[in-house]
Amino acid sequence: MSTTDRKLELGRVGEVVKRTDAIPKVNGEFAYASDLGAAGMLWGHTVRSPHAHARIVEVDISEALVMAGVHAVLTHADVPGAKTYGLEFADQPVLAIDRVRYFGEPVALVAAEHPEQARRAAEKIQVEYEPLEPVVDMERATEQPPIHDGKPTAGHGFREDPRPNVLRSIVVRHGDPDAAGDVSVDGVYEVGIQDQAFLGPESGLAVPDGEGGVDVYVATQWLHVDRDQVAPCLGLDKEQVRIHLAGVGGAFGGREDLSMQVHGAMLALHTDRPVKIVYTREESFVGHVHRHPAKIWMEHRATREGKLVNVRARILLDGGAYASSSAAVCSNAASFACGPYKVENALIESTCVYSNNPPCGAMRGFGAVQGCFAHEAQMDKLAAALEIDPVELRLLNALGPGDTMPMGQVVTGTLPVAEVIRRAAELPVPEPEELPRDPIRLPGGAGNTTRGQGVQRGVGFAVGFKNVCYSEGFDDACAARVRLWVGPEEKLAAEVHCAAAEVGQGVTGVILQVARTELGTDDVVLAPGSTDGVDSAGSASASRLTWMAAGAVRLACQQALAEFRETGREVDLERSYHHARTFPLDPETGQVSGERVHVAYICAAMRVAQDVGKALNPQAVHGQIEGGTAQGLGLALMEEIQTRDGLITNASFTDYLIPTTLDMPPIDAELVEDPEPDAPYGAKGVGEPPTVVSTAAVVSALRAASGRELSRVPVRPDDLAGL
Repeated sequence: MSTTDRKLELGRVGEVVKRTDAIPKVNGEFAYASDLGAAGMLWGHTVRSPHAHARIVEVDISEALVMAGVHAVLTHADVPGAKTYGLEFADQPVLAIDRVRYFGEPVALVAAEHPEQARRAAEKIQVEYEPLEPVVDMERATEQPPIHDGKPTAGHGFREDPRPNVLRSIVVRHGDPDAAGDVSVDGVYEVGIQDQAFLGPESGLAVPDGEGGVDVYVATQWLHVDRDQVAPCLGLDKEQVRIHLAGVGGAFGGREDLSMQVHGAMLALHTDRPVKIVYTREESFVGHVHRHPAKIWMEHRATREGKLVNVRARILLDGGAYASSSAAVCSNAASFACGPYKVENALIESTCVYSNNPPCGAMRGFGAVQGCFAHEAQMDKLAAALEIDPVELRLLNALGPGDTMPMGQVVTGTLPVAEVIRRAAELPVPEPEELPRDPIRLPGGAGNTTRGQGVQRGVGFAVGFKNVCYSEGFDDACAARVRLWVGPEEKLAAEVHCAAAEVGQGVTGVILQVARTELGTDDVVLAPGSTDGVDSAGSASASRLTWMAAGAVRLACQQALAEFRETGREVDLERSYHHARTFPLDPETGQVSGERVHVAYICAAMRVAQDVGKALNPQAVHGQIEGGTAQGLGLALMEEIQTRDGLITNASFTDYLIPTTLDMPPIDAELVEDPEPDAPYGAKGVGEPPTVVSTAAVVSALRAASGRELSRVPVRPDDLAGL
């Protein structure tokens, strides 16, 4: 290994650090969850509903039970503990009990010696359904019969809403919601269902421990919350269920909810054999939540000089069959509907409904993506009405520290919206290139939708923001354990335990950077992530993990080092890090009941500049911006789950299109480093803002090039053609 390579592997905070998993992932040697195996392993398979909404009349498993190689066939009657689970509300059955509420809902499980035996046995399970009318139109959902008996979200401090199928409804009243302006623009905007489209399907291995407990090795985003949902369903204490992080092939919110964890554990405990489950690609499309589709009405009122006076919005989100994290997404949509702008008066209504469409939950951007698409279209429309440059209009209204947001929170940390706008606007616009040129650089990418002739160019601009970490009073925490001893050559050596989920974003590198920085030694190893290692970690989501994991590791390292210096003996201690306290929104007014509803904020503008607080690993930050931009580009131009009466009709990467490396444009990102005072090293999250803003920016450019209104994403060819 060269000196340069060695330095890249051992970098500290603020330096570029080479990813240890990069080479094995590129050359195919990395072990993903789907590569796991164990002696005596059985294969699990899930029987899923072919209906979006139906009553279960009878389940006959008799034929499947007697098939060769079959060791178990389980239904809801075999669930040993709690029958339901859920991230925020335990409303989702482990296996459907008397009704199925979405296409693909699990009904029964099979374990067999070979995956083909399991699949064939599953086909022999006879399920008699009585189809029911599905609730599939989110605008009509509040007028149709409820798909749940009672509301799983009732009694949780939410605003009471008598309408059926309302999961959560928030009204934010700020200032005078009727305040008038000199100029007003409005519009209706729609966002389709986007899939996280991670390349590694849901997979894992459950292994009984011989003492009534179970170890589950799984591709997931948060180990401890998985355990806290799985254990009650198995009728076990938490200590009897250990969740271990297996190799993850992307996540983006789609692995926050359970997939195979409970099912694999049930089969393993029932058969007393290890059980592996790997979803097919088609099964993956129904086996995880998606981005909420939305319909948004929005009105902006301003003075003739361009100062925003009032923003009014009605946001409707479709949460699908079960709650997942929809309540938080509904809140985020309301929080960020006005965009990163100073607004003295606002009326924001955000409603999420239940339906028999595919369940929706966390996806990169988490409620802010939908609102950004709408509010940035509005700002462009307002700039045109006022005959003001769109960038200048945004600068005139840019939100910053000391300003009050519509929920009543005063921005107390860093929020360099104006600087991000200026830095992005200063980036040069690419000039048309001489023909002929490299096909990959042609408009339309390698798809060669044109060879460069007859192209109408447009320049778009957008700015957006969202929260860092969890909100509304959630007591978020992350723990780290550090063991110190004297290693070879009398040098300090360390082992760090932290169950922060590495899902491709590079958090394991950050943990090692922090440990080396605080301990002053390069001899640091990171133990595998497990619920066995530390008390908590939280999720790889909400742009929180760099902040929270760095805080936990720094705190544990500092205190372990102090104790080691005092005693001179081996030290092994665990510490937990908490961010500043947040408070819930008042259910009637939408105003925060304490100092803050969100921990902090991050913003980005395209053409492309992003507020990162402090870049702990600059190369990784650029990588996150590129990846997040790709997902926003996909939503703008091509990605949408198609449904018919609640059934997914394009559950494959042949029919659900995502941008490839050949479709991606070059990205030149400016990092705006304005350290957050409360964050470890001043660092903020990075992964979500580029996705929040890139969809709006791409469509802004399309409007400029085509002259079309383009009020829905993804934009279709017919929209551009005006058909």
